[in-house]
Amino acid sequence: MPSYAVLLKGVNVGGKKKVSMTDLRELLANLGFTNVKTLLQSGNAVVTTTETDQRDVVRQIERGITDRLGMDVRCLTRSGPELRAVIAANPLREIATNGSRMMALFLSAAPDPAALAANDPTTLAPDTIRVGDRVVYHWCPDGVLEAPNVSAFLEKHLALVVTGRNWNTVEKLSAALQT
Repeated sequence: MPSYAVLLKGVNVGGKKKVSMTDLRELLANLGFTNVKTLLQSGNAVVTTTETDQRDVVRQIERGITDRLGMDVRCLTRSGPELRAVIAANPLREIATNGSRMMALFLSAAPDPAALAANDPTTLAPDTIRVGDRVVYHWCPDGVLEAPNVSAFLEKHLALVVTGRNWNTVEKLSAALQT
């Protein structure tokens, strides 16, 4: 059975969309997911399911959050192999020396090539941003708050859902999917 990392967008950030990890685990288990584990307090979970279509997994989780918690929360998923590929393809590993300042901005879909060419996020910080496969790598040497808001840029110009995780979290989620 496939396992997925569940990445909820905007949960428990800045006092908005508060979801306890106990409630999230319970919700995911009640939706039929097994081996449910949460990571940190920012809307990360790992689940196992019989469902092989990740779009259906996303729809089921988003609907469950709306129906049971009364919140509109977007969700993205990645399989273990997909997360390992993100880690292996990191083009900024030589300069990104602090996992809390290295971001992986996960995209809901591959960007339209024409839209990406017209709205290239690397122009915001050419030395610290790279586009990958449904992910944008962003090294924030002075901290995330001092860096360009690449997520907002991507959502505005590419019409995609974007949710970011720091590199430490990406590695922890990948490791959790290997157990």
